[in-house]
Amino acid sequence: MGRLLQFSDIHFGVEHRRACAAAVDYAHATPSDLILITGDITQKGYPDEFKAAGDWIRAMPEPRFVNVGNHDVPYWDVAARLFYPWKAFERATGHPAHDHQFLAPDLMVRGVTTARGWQARANWSKGVIDLAQTKKAANALRQAPPGALRILACHHPLIEMIGTPMTGDVKRGDAAALIFAEAGVDLIMTGHVHIPFALPIDLADRCSYAIGCGTLSHRERGTPPSFNQVDWDAKTITVTAMAWIDGAFTPHQTWRLNRRQDTRKSATAPNPNQPGPLEKAAV
Repeated sequence: MGRLLQFSDIHFGVEHRRACAAAVDYAHATPSDLILITGDITQKGYPDEFKAAGDWIRAMPEPRFVNVGNHDVPYWDVAARLFYPWKAFERATGHPAHDHQFLAPDLMVRGVTTARGWQARANWSKGVIDLAQTKKAANALRQAPPGALRILACHHPLIEMIGTPMTGDVKRGDAAALIFAEAGVDLIMTGHVHIPFALPIDLADRCSYAIGCGTLSHRERGTPPSFNQVDWDAKTITVTAMAWIDGAFTPHQTWRLNRRQDTRKSATAPNPNQPGPLEKAAV
């Protein structure tokens, strides 16, 4: 019924060049409904890193959806970090840093930014999520066409995953995850921790899942470079981590997830192209 490919944490500047090139080849050889890239396309936000990242993204087949990550800021430009942290990202990718949305009959993706140019704690690499933006995104996803797979894309895992080599430590992450689960979001797809995972979120009906993606950089944390292939039908979502092993991408880990059953009818479902009550109130 549908397929998307998720890439994350390419970290141009320390990218795995052979794996990155092979990933583009794989994407062209494997038709999909969407190429989803969940942040950290650069290592330090240098102009040459953004250029390389932009060229790589444009080499991917369309349609594409790109989220911003905590490394996608000009790390050593204090003024840029404070006043326009995502300007270089938006220029390089052609994608907005906020309120990004993709809509097709069988798939809806909404992006929320969890990275910050700066924040009131020492480690700026950690995540922050705004609950007003969360509610706006959840309301939009709630109105997706009946039967469509509903995905929230952000860089940091909203709920900490046991066994990962680092944390997202997202402020208000648990509250946001509950809002998305109650809105019927199927997948919350993230990067940041550099290892793949697919786990149920123990909230609401437990049919929302946290999906983590590996890295295509040399910043490996105990696992080979990888990306996710997500296939779905009416009843099942299958997540396959494609790992770079012996010079090629091969299936490395697979998770089969029971899909939430959407009982809405097309005739009575809200229009996803019209703002819902929460969005109207925010205007």
